Amino acid sequence: MQTWLEIEEFSKLVHLDIDTIEDMITKGKLSVQTRDDGKRYIEASRGTYSIMPSGDKSAVVNPEAPQLVGADFIEKTIGTILNLHEKVLDAKDETLDALKSENRFLKEALFSMQELYDEDRKVVDTLTKQLQETQKELEFTRRKYKLMWNKAVENYKK
Repeated sequence: MQTWLEIEEFSKLVHLDIDTIEDMITKGKLSVQTRDDGKRYIEASRGTYSIMPSGDKSAVVNPEAPQLVGADFIEKTIGTILNLHEKVLDAKDETLDALKSENRFLKEALFSMQELYDEDRKVVDTLTKQLQETQKELEFTRRKYKLMWNKAVENYKK
């Protein structure tokens, strides 16, 4: 897959001035494409590899020159980043699965609690009705007892 960048963007990306990039274009180290809008674009991946130093160990190292990173290091770094990204995605999936499982458990527990609440409500209603009936019977028995004693007292007075 090719990625094309404008010369200014490519310059910022690789930290080279435009004159150096133009020189590399004339030497054929960079692929250039001119589009209909008149802007020139550089193929980014090939261009990036062309500015990296090759494995030539005989080159003299200039301590004042900017140190460029080798292609192997960049590939390993990108590989490491991709591996970490995969691990993050796997961890995210595991977390989502755990949360879904926990939500299912909580939902089932909530339904069980609702069923228990409904059963308790029925028991409370039944006990309330029994209590009301017992109070009515007690009141009836009190009145009956009072009438019986009133009648007994009247019969005794006679």
